[in-house]
Amino acid sequence: MHIDIAGLPADRVVFATSPLAELGLALHALSEPGHHPGLHGWATATSAALEPDLADRMLEAEFLWRNTFSDVFMPFAGVRGGDGRTGATLAEDLDLLDRLDDERFVGAALEFTCASHYEIDAPSPLKDAGTRGRALDLAAARGPQQLDFTRRLLADPASVRGWVRRLFEDCDQAFFADTWRRVSVQMAADARHKTELLRRKGLADAMGSVSPAVTLDESGARISVDKLSEARTTATDPEVGQGLTLVPTSFGWPHLMVLHAPGWRPVIHYPVQLPNLPVPASVELLQLRMEALAHPMRMRLCRNLARSPYTTGELADAHGVTSPEVSRHLTVLKKAGLVTTRRRGRYVLHQLDLTVVARLGSDFLEGVLR
Repeated sequence: MHIDIAGLPADRVVFATSPLAELGLALHALSEPGHHPGLHGWATATSAALEPDLADRMLEAEFLWRNTFSDVFMPFAGVRGGDGRTGATLAEDLDLLDRLDDERFVGAALEFTCASHYEIDAPSPLKDAGTRGRALDLAAARGPQQLDFTRRLLADPASVRGWVRRLFEDCDQAFFADTWRRVSVQMAADARHKTELLRRKGLADAMGSVSPAVTLDESGARISVDKLSEARTTATDPEVGQGLTLVPTSFGWPHLMVLHAPGWRPVIHYPVQLPNLPVPASVELLQLRMEALAHPMRMRLCRNLARSPYTTGELADAHGVTSPEVSRHLTVLKKAGLVTTRRRGRYVLHQLDLTVVARLGSDFLEGVLR
């Protein structure tokens, strides 16, 4: 994944915290605790303390943060005519979210239905019947709550936007305000440290301090992020405004995320600390599983399956291959005990077993979740 920065002034590379971005990852950790072995205690205690009504509303909207990290959590990067600055408080970030136009908000909220079109400027589902039909069909695979949410969002964006804001505000009151006070000190210190490193030693050292997966090329014109996906964006689009924002997260490991949607300023969302993960099991079991993962297509499928359950058809569509080809690869992964399968109505959903994958070691787990 590449970010073109040729001609970008040094003062347009900014390290900054974002309460809303961190709330998104906190919600993700509650939905997918297997992604975050160091947060099991927090996730268990927080989930147990949730009021039933809030827990139900979070479940209704969880596709905003479970299998994709919706760009609605980084509105500062998408406000047309904005300056790209994050909010100092959650309320300020939510005010920025309110400034997104309906087409941009709906497109970001429904990213899980159009992941294969993320890098292109696809038609809005509010205006294009084909995109709208696709969104509804893929929402149905997630269950009746997600389908109902999608229908309401497409029919009445303003009402759902108000509902989403109230949900985030209630999450803040229930658990996030206390959590943010605890983690924001470390994140702010990290942002200040990297800002000073950028000023004193330059962009290459600053990018290296973010993650070994983030590098600046020799010409200083391109930042590369080592991920199991291919994409390209620019930090110097004159229609968007110059700028690259790097946002630290306490809840994010092992995810290293790049916002690269057309018409949005690029953002690198990086973790500030790493927990320890289990070591591999027996050599024989490791060999069986590594042989199953030797094929590059199966590695790419694992990247999807690590985030959320997928149907065979969704995987085929996302990777531009046939459903029978996907089925053959899934069979190999299942025989190795790496993938589980369950049925929801007429849909069969497949998902990577993160407990098993964690035993392969942190390098592989970080690679597929990055």
